[in-house]
Amino acid sequence: MRRVGARKEAEIVYNASAEKLREGALFNDEMQKIMPQPAGFITKGAYHFKTHEEANSHWDKSLAKLVSNYGKKRFTPGNF
Repeated sequence: MRRVGARKEAEIVYNASAEKLREGALFNDEMQKIMPQPAGFITKGAYHFKTHEEANSHWDKSLAKLVSNYGKKRFTPGNF
């Protein structure tokens, strides 16, 4: 298996450090720039599913639709 990148796994410690908090906040900010928090990506209503698989499928389709719409707004042709 080929390993790509040089990121090191953060050690889990009992006492938090300011540096780790700062790193986490910066990571969170960068992730928000890539894709902001979804604001209700499932249409309002009462949903009744017969199985968990059916509910998961609905969740996946709703999330895919949100990502697709976001991409259409952000990455229009000629905007690269």
